[in-house]
Amino acid sequence: MAVFVLDRHSRPLMPCSEKRARLLLERRRARVHRLMPFTIRLTDRRLNDCELQPLRLKLDPGSKETGVAIVRETIHDTDGTRTAIVLSLAEIVHRGRQISEALTARRSMRRARRGRKTRYRAPRFDNRRKPKGWLAPSLRHRVDTTAAWVRRFIELAPITALSMELVRFDMQAVENPEISGVEYQQGTLLGYEVKEYLLEKFGRICAYCDASDRPLETEHIVAKANGGSNRISNLTLACRPCNEKKGKLPLEIFLRKDPERAKRILARAKAPLRDAAAVNATRFALLDALKSCGLSVETGSGGQTKYNRRRLEIPKSHVLDAACVGEVHAVLDWQRSVLRIKCTGRGSYQRTRLTAHGFPRGYLMRNKRAFGFQTGDMVKAIVPTGKKTGTYVGRVAIRATGSFNIQTAAGAVQGISHKHCKVIQRGDGYGYQFVAQTTKESEKGATLRVAHYPSPA
Repeated sequence: MAVFVLDRHSRPLMPCSEKRARLLLERRRARVHRLMPFTIRLTDRRLNDCELQPLRLKLDPGSKETGVAIVRETIHDTDGTRTAIVLSLAEIVHRGRQISEALTARRSMRRARRGRKTRYRAPRFDNRRKPKGWLAPSLRHRVDTTAAWVRRFIELAPITALSMELVRFDMQAVENPEISGVEYQQGTLLGYEVKEYLLEKFGRICAYCDASDRPLETEHIVAKANGGSNRISNLTLACRPCNEKKGKLPLEIFLRKDPERAKRILARAKAPLRDAAAVNATRFALLDALKSCGLSVETGSGGQTKYNRRRLEIPKSHVLDAACVGEVHAVLDWQRSVLRIKCTGRGSYQRTRLTAHGFPRGYLMRNKRAFGFQTGDMVKAIVPTGKKTGTYVGRVAIRATGSFNIQTAAGAVQGISHKHCKVIQRGDGYGYQFVAQTTKESEKGATLRVAHYPSPA
């Protein structure tokens, strides 16, 4: 992963390699500006003294995770081909499900309290109206988090353009593949929209035998020989042996020994794709947020992303999908480590622990800080003597007594005095972890190996 570089006035310069950043730090020509993502600040350079190259930030928005790729784009003068050289990869892990569950729990507890024999609580006025463009908190979180990280990366690198996957699927082509005639049936994106939708809906396994280690084909539940159509509600996935064995047999006859599987296939074929619905609900809100950054924004579809990835023989993952978003003819240096950014929140306003029935069972500290530390801060503790002698780097969980717990890469260490702790990065509501891509990739997703983040100097 490339190291972000700032000039002496904290303005973004071209990212450099890890080796060059190490040399600059050793020669005292730079200082550590931020630990995650790792950023250095030069002490002897200004923006006017450096030559910058245009960078492009690419996004692959998802319901649970969003892939981010920062690339240096070159355009060939003769034929206009675009080559993307990957500089940095990041993956944002959203917490939309936790937000939804927390709001549901709060709502149920409030309703239970109002229904008990307690003091009278007047009902809230019910003439509230949602403003235009309103999104549920779990969906708004995805938009705000992604836009916040885009603005943060713009402050760390000379990014001049943005690219995003505007639609996960072309729903018009999914619903009726014949609607656009020659453009869809003979174009280079033929079948990619429908196939990608089916792969997501059926979990990338054969609907008849649950096979996942072989190529999957689009299968008609009601065969076309029996009058079946190409609508998405009549399509599923099957491996070649099952596809040939079923042929034009009705589903009930082919699965007469397993009627439960037949019911599941029919129910899943008609069910909507929840994650795709979440992405489609937030796509234009995210596009508007990106346009507010003042940079040019390029959009593309999920089918185009998959076509680029298949053509360039790049494994499947959110970050690599981001590198393949939009118009691109070649992607280089994509085998890089990935910075996994997990949304953890900044704590809770709630200072009382509740039971399952909504009654208080414990009380938290009135203040969220103790001895200058807050839960979630990344600290470095050097314990000189005692049973816990050593150096520990990780997240801190504060206590009012001053005896903290530190969550390190090797596990939790309890009972570390605040006197031995030093803040190396304030908690910002995110957890960071480096992961390295392995060489054995599959269509189901890039396998990631966890790598510990380096200790600061």
